Amino acid sequence: MPDVITEFGGPPSPVLPAFGSGCLTDLLPVVLGLGGASIPTVDGGAVEVDARQPIVLLVLDGLGWDQLRERAALAPVMSNCSGAAITSVAPSTTATALTSITTGLTPGEHGIVGYRMAIDGEVLNCLRWGTKSRPDGRRVWPPSSLQPYEPFLGERVDMVSKAEFRTSGFSGAHLRGADLHGYRTTAVMVHEIGRLVREGSRFVYAYYDGVDKVSHEHGLGGAFDAEVAFADRLVADVVATVPSGTQVLITADHGQVDCRDGLVDVAPEVMELVESFSGEARFRWLHTDKDRIDTLAARAEEAHGQVAWIRTFEQMADEGWFGPVIRHEVRDRFGDVALMPFAPIGFDDPDDGGPFPLVGRHGSLTSAEMLVPLLLATN
Repeated sequence: MPDVITEFGGPPSPVLPAFGSGCLTDLLPVVLGLGGASIPTVDGGAVEVDARQPIVLLVLDGLGWDQLRERAALAPVMSNCSGAAITSVAPSTTATALTSITTGLTPGEHGIVGYRMAIDGEVLNCLRWGTKSRPDGRRVWPPSSLQPYEPFLGERVDMVSKAEFRTSGFSGAHLRGADLHGYRTTAVMVHEIGRLVREGSRFVYAYYDGVDKVSHEHGLGGAFDAEVAFADRLVADVVATVPSGTQVLITADHGQVDCRDGLVDVAPEVMELVESFSGEARFRWLHTDKDRIDTLAARAEEAHGQVAWIRTFEQMADEGWFGPVIRHEVRDRFGDVALMPFAPIGFDDPDDGGPFPLVGRHGSLTSAEMLVPLLLATN
């Protein structure tokens, strides 16, 4: 494992969510015409939106700003759009970030605080909406109770997403109330977006997960390059199919880091104080007794501070990482101490696995994961 501090002259600073000044949480009021006409970007600029004209918000899951800029030649359509970077939320993971997009709320408010979060003594996988003992947790943890705020500020909007997401628990948490128009191929996705706008829809929310899937399985090599180029053509197809004057906003939920085989164990001396894990490899929560939190943080810093930011929940809450408000009901869904790599590694949890080893990962607060595009295309 590289000694990142030695190699780069000191630990980098985490990229914190820019709530109110260029974050995913800033999108919804503007695109719905309920809060100003511009969305700030982290460079001090803004993307101007006319909510009186049709808007398509296209979320390309996993397409970070850094990765897009590095592949500008492969993505001429997006590279020629106006716009700049905004930030994701913490952790920079799909379940948390998509819920912040569709509610306009911070993680501390909406309560979907990670890919895998602690709930009633178990760990809920928010994308699958189940735990190890309860693979389908929709009856035990109704999505509308864990995330009680109405998505899209209570307005009914047209949503174009994969057909199989229609009845999932996570959809119930972050999309309920939307009219979901399902697709099974990207051609149908493009067709549905165009049809809805032509038939009078003022706002269409569309979601595509190909970039994220390719990154997870293949990393950021040739397959990822091909997928970014494909996503650029997808944007071009969407712009071409909607009526003239339609505004197509392109964003993402998070970026990516190529970790290859960099999955490491938490050090034994740290594990002596750990009762359980939650979170994910690049935002690994450690749970312990209240009176051992400081000792756990100190041991984790000594063991892993060369490659990761180590913070207690209280430190992050005080610094506003999860927003200015953390609802009382949400507090216990976080862990006590977080390991967040700035090196291209992840921290293992034997219970956190899937059908294949992940190569591309996200969740931490590096610029590669936290900065996402906010681009505007019109035809």
